[in-house]
Amino acid sequence: MSATDDERLTGLAASLARDDPRFARSLDEGRPAAPREYRRLRGWSWLAVATAALIAGVVLPHGLLLAAGLVLAGLSAQLFDPHLSRPHLSRPHLSRLRGRRPRG
Repeated sequence: MSATDDERLTGLAASLARDDPRFARSLDEGRPAAPREYRRLRGWSWLAVATAALIAGVVLPHGLLLAAGLVLAGLSAQLFDPHLSRPHLSRPHLSRLRGRRPRG
């Protein structure tokens, strides 16, 4: 392998370790774990709670429970975003604003 290829592989390994340390560590140990994009147990759990609240709000005519179920369903959908724990990738406009001082 040439030096250029080694540099590329080293860069890829560093990028992977920075983006998903658990996945990179599991590759080093020889037992690969699912990448971050496929770990969604928390999202599915909250979606199940939201569905139960929605059904309970419909069966028992209780508007507050129904509204809480709708809000939970919306919030749990955000947990399926693979870039959730990396805000610099999902919200680039905020990273530009952090460097500026407020006017006034």
